[in-house]
Amino acid sequence: MRAQATPSPSATDAPSGPIERLLPRRLKPFASLARLDRPIGTWLLLWPGLWSLALAADGWPDARLCALFAMGALVMRSAGCTFNDIADRKFDARVARTRTRPIPSGAVGVRGAVIFLALLLAAGLTILLQLNTVAIIIGAASLVLVFTYPFMKRITYWPQAFLGLTFNWGALVGWAAVDGTLGWPAIILYAGGLFWTLGYDTIYAHQDKEDDVLIGVKSSALALGGNSKPWLLVFYGLTLAAIAIAGALAHIAWPFWIALGVSGLHFIWQVSTLKLDAPANCLARFKANSWVGAIIFAGIVTARVLA
Repeated sequence: MRAQATPSPSATDAPSGPIERLLPRRLKPFASLARLDRPIGTWLLLWPGLWSLALAADGWPDARLCALFAMGALVMRSAGCTFNDIADRKFDARVARTRTRPIPSGAVGVRGAVIFLALLLAAGLTILLQLNTVAIIIGAASLVLVFTYPFMKRITYWPQAFLGLTFNWGALVGWAAVDGTLGWPAIILYAGGLFWTLGYDTIYAHQDKEDDVLIGVKSSALALGGNSKPWLLVFYGLTLAAIAIAGALAHIAWPFWIALGVSGLHFIWQVSTLKLDAPANCLARFKANSWVGAIIFAGIVTARVLA
């Protein structure tokens, strides 16, 4: 794929989902900017927070906190995408898959995007203020990572690691929201989420590796190249190991271990069926990671309820 090739609808980020089609015409570009019809990013941001809420709970996780985290994940993922598009607008204009996004296509100006970002951040702050003081402080600290991540691809071949630091911050906030402290299970869970993100986002990055070379940005897909598959097994293995340690520290019951085993089989399926030079295959394996998040969450909740 060449950066200036004419993109097909399936290879672009052009609006196509039901939410964007149903919205008034003037709001469609902002829905696209927030990726409302591409919820996979919201799910991947949400799962570590839900894991932590469930792990810290005594029985069922708090429904109010789960709802707040779901709203926060939607709002902050939208804010992250908006800031990323502002920062990457010149790069996006040179890549077939991304040049139809609202800013490079001219559907939304930079000033409009900045105002939209401010509104999203205000909504995120409103949600964050519903938590306890420790969780608020920890949650606010994540903004350093949110505003740093988009620039990492310019300076390191491992922006996926920085995304992992950002996307799994909810594991720290969730434990604090329940317990009022930052316990070791949350810290280890956060580390496991980091390796998880490093794995699935390396898969995602293989979609864009040719364009990345042309425009001069870096990724773990370029760093690992044809050796990506064995490294994915390492990343996913470390994911399972860290989550297992977090569960052991939290004295989790047996259903958690079954869920972890099923997740391990899912990871093996991902890697064994992955085709590094087939973008559609990479995208499907990337999206499948939401099932991993759901399986682990179900295992933690079941273990806590049975206990």
